[in-house]
Amino acid sequence: MTKLLELEDVEARYGPVHVLHGVSLAVEEGTIVAVLGPNGAGKTTTLRAVSGTVRRAGRIVFNGKALSRTGPDGAARLGIAHVPEGRGTFSELTVWENLRLGAYTRRGSIAADVERILTYFPWLSDRRRQQAGTLSGGEQQMLALARAFVQRPKLLLLDEPSLGLAPVLVTEIFRIVRELNEKEGLSVLVVEQNAHLALQAAHSGYVLEAGKIVLAGTSEELRADESIQRSYLGY
Repeated sequence: MTKLLELEDVEARYGPVHVLHGVSLAVEEGTIVAVLGPNGAGKTTTLRAVSGTVRRAGRIVFNGKALSRTGPDGAARLGIAHVPEGRGTFSELTVWENLRLGAYTRRGSIAADVERILTYFPWLSDRRRQQAGTLSGGEQQMLALARAFVQRPKLLLLDEPSLGLAPVLVTEIFRIVRELNEKEGLSVLVVEQNAHLALQAAHSGYVLEAGKIVLAGTSEELRADESIQRSYLGY
């Protein structure tokens, strides 16, 4: 398989605080990769390093090209969509306006893309004129995903999609992500505290602790690992 994304010895910091210490990982084209780890391990910072929203060093290659520090706009134009922790919808705008913002890097009509996305999120059709801030937490998370998919990304960065949501909604979100992966070949790098769900959806994964990769393998290998079972799967 072709590597869509590669991180090589990536360092990242917030001011004087050094968060990532030589992180190396890869996402092969058409796969879902999970990043697991405790709070404060640097999982969110890893996604921010890719999307250009944190000060970083090291080498990041996307779709065969080295990523410069161009920031989130540059990453979006290259085909990277980042759904941050906390959803990030524009609460004062309508559902339709949020979806249109997902295509700000593109030209021309997005009608066909919106109709395609509504096949995955059909309830959005009836809520087009509703303010995003009046949606439930789960609905806002799904709107954030839908907005990212309108961008037609090659790679989706998904940060803690289960945060604060009911289990049934989390299961549905992961089902949609897996369906998009299987039907449209969407590649995904997902950070998730719920290791059960993440490893069920992902093809492979990495474990991050104190800013360093300490374990990597296929989802099956990670589920079978005793340290993963003890620390993340509750066995």
